[in-house]
Amino acid sequence: MVSGARAGGLVLRLACLFLAASSAYAVDWKALKPQGYMSDFAGVIDAQSRAVLEQYGASVEKTTGAQMAFVTIATLQGEPIEDVANDLFHAWGIGQKGQDTGVMLLLVVQDRRSRLEVGHGLEEILPDGFDGLLLVNMRHELRAGQYGQAIITAAQAIGEVIAKAKNVTVAAPGAGGSQPRRREIQRQHDVPWVPILFGLFIFWLLLRSNTRGGGGGGGFWTGMLLSNLFNSASYGGRGGGGFGGYDSGSSGGGFGGFGGGDSGGGGASSDW
Repeated sequence: MVSGARAGGLVLRLACLFLAASSAYAVDWKALKPQGYMSDFAGVIDAQSRAVLEQYGASVEKTTGAQMAFVTIATLQGEPIEDVANDLFHAWGIGQKGQDTGVMLLLVVQDRRSRLEVGHGLEEILPDGFDGLLLVNMRHELRAGQYGQAIITAAQAIGEVIAKAKNVTVAAPGAGGSQPRRREIQRQHDVPWVPILFGLFIFWLLLRSNTRGGGGGGGFWTGMLLSNLFNSASYGGRGGGGFGGYDSGSSGGGFGGFGGGDSGGGGASSDW
């Protein structure tokens, strides 16, 4: 009985020591401090790409008010990438306070995982479908170890979408320098055939009714239907216009810290 109690106590002490050792090696993600728009904790971003991303992040913030953060870490230490990204986003306060106009791209090099975390104020501009497609399109550069170019490709795609939604333009990353031209993000242009065919059928019914009745009301409703139909079928209509307006054409200054925003939980994760 005594030996059994001693053995049980020894097992308990060993378990406590194991848990203490595990917690000692756990990473406190919230203790990490941003190094700029580009925080390369994994040490995989070349100096030229870092300079381009810092310039572009400043330009996007000056022109649109949105803040972009690009982060690399070596490993997740077994934690879900969604939790790590949310912890960093919240601790750093990416985006403008009260507006939550921030977005963070996280690369986990050893685990070969990526995550795009989006603030609530940008969720309509950067929906989950776009986020997932962007991460998939980064795989070519990531698998080749071209981490800097992969982030630049994603950064420009994000910046262009935000700028279009705000009806402004932002100079491309590395504009005027020697930075190689980025690979275009392949977007899906799905044609909404079902609502189009349904609308055409309704249009045909209204046209027949107008012809038979000879009244003037049918023309008004037909015009309204066609207007709504073509507006809803146009690609990118939700963005809020084209590329008119102010063009920064400059670096927009340097990194001055993030604005106190928070994540809305939107975004996407992917492997490569």
